[in-house]
Amino acid sequence: MRNAQRGFSYLIVLFAVALLGAGLAATGTVWHTANTREKETELLFIGNAYRDAIRSFYERTPSGVKAFPGSLKDLEKDPRVPAAMRHIRRLYRDPVTGTADWGLIAAPGGGIMGVYSKSEAQPLKLANFDLPNRIFEERAMLLQEKMTYRDWQFAYPAGAGVDPRVPQAAPQLPQSGAGTPNP
Repeated sequence: MRNAQRGFSYLIVLFAVALLGAGLAATGTVWHTANTREKETELLFIGNAYRDAIRSFYERTPSGVKAFPGSLKDLEKDPRVPAAMRHIRRLYRDPVTGTADWGLIAAPGGGIMGVYSKSEAQPLKLANFDLPNRIFEERAMLLQEKMTYRDWQFAYPAGAGVDPRVPQAAPQLPQSGAGTPNP
């Protein structure tokens, strides 16, 4: 009779280990989802900070001719003025990739008009964005399951006739002349 009890105890221990493993797997999934949502919230905050800094740089041009920053470093200390003028407190790392290597959106006429994460991962958040980022919802509907963090582009178009929903390539400088291309 003792041998039968030993087998029963062994089954109880195996069952307990299986339950513990399932619980740990569920906890890992919940933790991963929470961690991803936290990174998305941080990316939205940092992206908006860069957009606001680019807007500040553009709008506070001392010479009167509006210009976009030539690099992200220009946002930290504006090279156009002798006194220290900061448009952003510090340069941020991309919370999704963990690097300071941001994708840059070229402005028409030169400079940088926005940033985006270089991550190819798919975001969890696809709706309910704040007003400046509502465009991400439209992109999510267009791209559906192909949406990545690269599609979250934080740009300040500044009335330049640029649709912030469309990724911008490097701008083409106009040809010399009266606005018509040379034949």
